[in-house]
Amino acid sequence: MHVQEWLDTVPAAAVYAVVALVIGLESLGVPLPGEIVLVSAALLSSQHSGINPVVLGACATLGAVIGDSIGYAIGRKGGRPLLAWLGRKFPRHFSEGHVATAERSFEKWGMWAVFFGRFIALLRIFAGPLAGVLHMPYWKFLIANVLGGICWAGGTTAVVYYVGVVAEDWLKRFSYVGLAAAVLVGVASMLVVRRKARKATAEREAAESEPVPAAD
Repeated sequence: MHVQEWLDTVPAAAVYAVVALVIGLESLGVPLPGEIVLVSAALLSSQHSGINPVVLGACATLGAVIGDSIGYAIGRKGGRPLLAWLGRKFPRHFSEGHVATAERSFEKWGMWAVFFGRFIALLRIFAGPLAGVLHMPYWKFLIANVLGGICWAGGTTAVVYYVGVVAEDWLKRFSYVGLAAAVLVGVASMLVVRRKARKATAEREAAESEPVPAAD
């Protein structure tokens, strides 16, 4: 079966549901590759006549907003013990260094941390729960959450979709190459963020372990 024929057999409703679910769970605080899924689905929509990019972007936005809001409610109720529990369950994503980095961003930028956090892998996972833990007023969180979700999900879908349309002939022959490239870019970005977070954690631990000079 030709790749294009196989793509045409993928139900559009299933794509919408998977994108909304994965992005929603990621926004809630579960470390999942939401951006990779969205980019792959947007590429798919440029070659699949049954997948509407507008509906796809709306589903991604809805998943982001609802997931973040649930994460906010959980963080507000669970407080810092929740972060400690997440750190034990997902040490690579919710380590003390990652939490400290995200917390500094919230203290410095407030609502903007929620908005721009949608575009950053680490903050995208932390935004909802951490905003709740820090008791950010919900109306402020909701405004930044909705605007960030629309800009990130809608913008990503539109850009990737139109790139796919422009390169339609190439993508028809090398669809899997396009999807693989999207996955590699997403994985590379996550690895860079993790490396920076580990470096920040190591520097902080080194600074804390330095002996304090005795007073004369």
